[in-house]
Amino acid sequence: MKCKILDGKATSAAIRSEIKDKVETIVKNGGRRPSLVAILVGNNPASRTYVANKEKACAEAGFASEVKRLSENITEEELLSLICSINKDTNIDGLIVQLPLPKHIDEHKVIAAINPIKDVDGFHPVSAGRMMLGEDTFLPATPMGIMTLLERYEIDTKGKHCVVLGRSNIVGRPMANLLSRKGTPGDCTVTICHSRTKDIASYTKTADIIVAAIGIPLFLKEDMVKEGVVVIDVGINSVEDNTRKSGYRLVGDVDYDSVAPKCSYITPVPGGVGPMTIASLLQNTLKAYEAKAL
Repeated sequence: MKCKILDGKATSAAIRSEIKDKVETIVKNGGRRPSLVAILVGNNPASRTYVANKEKACAEAGFASEVKRLSENITEEELLSLICSINKDTNIDGLIVQLPLPKHIDEHKVIAAINPIKDVDGFHPVSAGRMMLGEDTFLPATPMGIMTLLERYEIDTKGKHCVVLGRSNIVGRPMANLLSRKGTPGDCTVTICHSRTKDIASYTKTADIIVAAIGIPLFLKEDMVKEGVVVIDVGINSVEDNTRKSGYRLVGDVDYDSVAPKCSYITPVPGGVGPMTIASLLQNTLKAYEAKAL
């Protein structure tokens, strides 16, 4: 069996091109550009990279965007005040607060402070509740990107056994919810495995689809999967590599070299799920804009 690559980079580029065409039509018809604001607190290198990539994607799609860079010493009250002012700005469609935040700031309180109609990250309790009920809402960007990838590659999910490795509110739990929904993609029988699951391999060996979001480099090995499995690798980890000029290389939660030969489809790292997350963020921002225009 020849393994096919789920190319998130190419799929994301196609989505961004589609969005750009829609934005150009909006502007030609006298409308304003969709607008996204990102709040970045502190100097976390990974967060800076993520925000820069989002800023670049916004520019390519024709969005107006702004990054508000704040000191890591900002108080929770000051951050909440800024969020409140952005909530009131009718020219801003989407607002994201880059996580993680400094330890002195309550992430749950910050997320809850975002106006749900601008919650393009899909993290607000209102968004999460609507998702659980199967109602129309902003979906978390990474699970949404994975669902889009499955849809565009026409991967059959109906009646399949899907194992989700990880139970975070950002990826694992919403991923399980979306895959178990009625529809295409969806209709999966879903098992969630996590750090307290005994003998994880006994579950992954029976899986038709595996979503690896457990945060452990190269965790999923060749002897843990069956022939023909579809593997979605959400992980992105830095590991030492003295052969690289940087001294490290990026790997996923899947041991790609050993697992890929057994797969029908697999996402690479990088170039798989990451670009789809950003594409989903743009789709959500356009959705927020269009909801106002109705």
